[in-house]
Amino acid sequence: MTGVDASWRVRHRAVTGSTNKDALGGMPGDVFTADLQTAGRGRLDHRWLSPPGENLMMSAVIDVTGAPPEEVATLPLVVGLAVSKAVESLISRRCRKGGGAAACAVRIKWPNDVLIDGRKVSGILCERNGDRVIAGVGVNVNQMVFDPEIADRATSLRVVCGPMPIVGVRDAVLERLADALAQWRAGGFRAVWPEIAARDFLKGKPITVRRTDDDASPVAGLCGGIRRDGALEAGGEPVFAGEAHICM
Repeated sequence: MTGVDASWRVRHRAVTGSTNKDALGGMPGDVFTADLQTAGRGRLDHRWLSPPGENLMMSAVIDVTGAPPEEVATLPLVVGLAVSKAVESLISRRCRKGGGAAACAVRIKWPNDVLIDGRKVSGILCERNGDRVIAGVGVNVNQMVFDPEIADRATSLRVVCGPMPIVGVRDAVLERLADALAQWRAGGFRAVWPEIAARDFLKGKPITVRRTDDDASPVAGLCGGIRRDGALEAGGEPVFAGEAHICM
């Protein structure tokens, strides 16, 4: 537990099915981690595959008692902000130590990814469980080889700036997450929106968004960015739930 904020209680397993499932029985402040997940998944039931012991797989239990549903829906972006700031600080620290310059662009891709120079380094899966939210976070830390289907759009901290201890990445993310949640609880999504908007990867790009909250047809157009209510503006239209892709 060294280095972890006192508000977090870490429970670690060498092997588990899914840290998000482990967290279903947890209390607010509990954090579940594992070296290997055998049934890990991402948003929209995408598979989350990770070689054993190479990456951070973590699920934190967050109390959302009394929070309006529309605010709870913004938590993937709030968690994404925490991860992006942690990644920025880790890269900057490593580059300073090595005498280099931190030239990497760390961005948030709506609704739940963190990218380094346009490549995915982290994915987030938030699931409601009564008055709690299970915030699943995966960060590619020391992975060097990726499946062919994602190799052209994935990266890791090791690829960018060398190997890192997973526990150190975990602690950095939890520290930033505690700060981001404190801001969110005090002022809602609007309190953290400026920092998220500054890291918006899709803004200004031509995109297509497949909506997942209804049966409406996809939305295409220039991305106006992440709005103050957490929706993504695509072609002048707000989208509150979906999967966005840049038009090539």
